[in-house]
Amino acid sequence: MPPAKKKTRTYDHVKVRAAVIAQFGHVAAAVRDLGDEELARPSGVGEWSVGDLAGHIAWIADSLAGGLARPPAAVAELSAVEWPFATASLAGKISEAARETLGGAPVAELFERAGARMAEALEANPGSRVMHLWIGDMTLADFLVTRTVELVVHTDDLNRAAGLDIPVERQALATCTRLLADALAVKAPGGSVEVRIPPFAVVQCVEGPRHTRGTPPNVVETDPLTWLRLATGRTGWAEALDAAAVSASGERADLSGLLPLMS
Repeated sequence: MPPAKKKTRTYDHVKVRAAVIAQFGHVAAAVRDLGDEELARPSGVGEWSVGDLAGHIAWIADSLAGGLARPPAAVAELSAVEWPFATASLAGKISEAARETLGGAPVAELFERAGARMAEALEANPGSRVMHLWIGDMTLADFLVTRTVELVVHTDDLNRAAGLDIPVERQALATCTRLLADALAVKAPGGSVEVRIPPFAVVQCVEGPRHTRGTPPNVVETDPLTWLRLATGRTGWAEALDAAAVSASGERADLSGLLPLMS
């Protein structure tokens, strides 16, 4: 008998949509009062300043609305769990498009305009709508799942770079944690290692002996924020182990060769 096909995780589109709008609102409220000195600080994301990073987050909302303004595509080509592996080649193009679209307007103005445009577009379109995107055509529902990764990871970037305390929506954190955990299982299929990210995700990955009962011989456990930092290259595997932010037991529980999943 062939092995059972792995079940694809599903997400509640209404809850994800609300989380995306709310998380964008948290960032908008935090950055609108940043002064020139704070905006000029390095963000820790490539060569971007904090102002550049804030502008990029505004562009995330603006470009989502722009994508929904274009005619829909016929068939989705890319699922949410495939998205992390398709982003690297577009980094330069995205940065250039963000600069052209935003035009250097004040941060508060950028967020107000982009947030209103995004909310209106999301209200008018169902999750089943297929968006024509550079990265590959995706349903709106799946694309919104990927927006939680962008928003939560960049919220963490801003908090660390600018000394902010922007809250993270639980639904947004849960969604992006699960997406990147599933992406690890896609990258390294198997059942010899169990990766636990309580309270949101547990996945099995890496080829080798599969456990059937009891505690598996190879276990990795970490918290959601550390997992996102590992998956996106903000934190290295050895660094996280040294800081006791990750526990790893078993001879196959070294994920250093599989991370980051995206950067």
